[in-house]
Amino acid sequence: MRVLFASLASVGHTYPLIPLAVAARDAGHEVHFAAGTEVHAPLAANGLRPFRPGDAFYEVYAEDLEPELARLRPDLVVHEWGLPGAALAAQRAGIPGVWHGFGRMFPEGIGLELPTRNTEAPDRPHVDICPPSLQDRGFLATARRIELRPVPYSTPAALPDGVRDATSRPLVYLTLGTAFGTAELLTTAIAGLAMVDARVVVAAGRVPPEQLGVVPDHVTVRGWVPQADLLPYADVVVHHGGSGTTLGALAVGVPQVILPQGADQFANADAVSAAGAALRLLPGEVTAAAIAEQTSRLLGRRGGAEHRDAARTIAEEIARMPAPAEVARRLPEYAAMR
Repeated sequence: MRVLFASLASVGHTYPLIPLAVAARDAGHEVHFAAGTEVHAPLAANGLRPFRPGDAFYEVYAEDLEPELARLRPDLVVHEWGLPGAALAAQRAGIPGVWHGFGRMFPEGIGLELPTRNTEAPDRPHVDICPPSLQDRGFLATARRIELRPVPYSTPAALPDGVRDATSRPLVYLTLGTAFGTAELLTTAIAGLAMVDARVVVAAGRVPPEQLGVVPDHVTVRGWVPQADLLPYADVVVHHGGSGTTLGALAVGVPQVILPQGADQFANADAVSAAGAALRLLPGEVTAAAIAEQTSRLLGRRGGAEHRDAARTIAEEIARMPAPAEVARRLPEYAAMR
């Protein structure tokens, strides 16, 4: 069977699809991946045959994909939530398609079209990587869902020195993702975490590390770290509330301090904090002292236990969700749907 995956050309939208695409490849299916060139390197490294459809660089529109559907003649198109154009192109071509989520169903008003309101492909099922306890209640009640365990993906790289060493100091991981980080916010967060008795690893993302100035000895700053490999060693994750980092931390049972900045991050912060697995600081509440206080609270033996237990409960829920290999075996069923 030939399967075409399609996503926006960004880490947050492409990486959640890679585990299922790799599992489909391993199941013997011929896999192709339509996306802008910015994410081609990790796709090619996994043998997923990436290509840039039409004039697409970030977004992919129906007219970009339609000639490629005629060329490839896939049996199934797996299109992520950020690409309604791919759903439209597959519908017009008469090719079965499946939506693929990147986390919790996002709210209106963040610049993306809600896939549940797509009138061109209203009945297509959704591959849902969000644990049901955190998923939007309306989406759970109305959508045709295919549960899939969220599997964090990172391009291979060495972890910072000492991360794997067993020491008496806990490890705090700080990231603001690849789209919303600013030098000002990172500097504030580092100043706060410098007050905490912990080792700190910072992924600076789009902020050049030299803009962060001199950092204390117990703080390690890298432009990028292999997050999926680092998270199992973390005791607390301080981050922006992006879906990938949120689910990655939950999958390994790590409590979080969330500093939402935009997009779906506020909704993610609300859901995870309501579940007891995170503390939240809104933009007007963010200071170095507040970040230090919230992080110390999660690291504390008394105050942090409740949040660690909540995070571990969600980790257990995630572990019970179907693995990518299991969902990949079912792809022919969805290709048979018309």
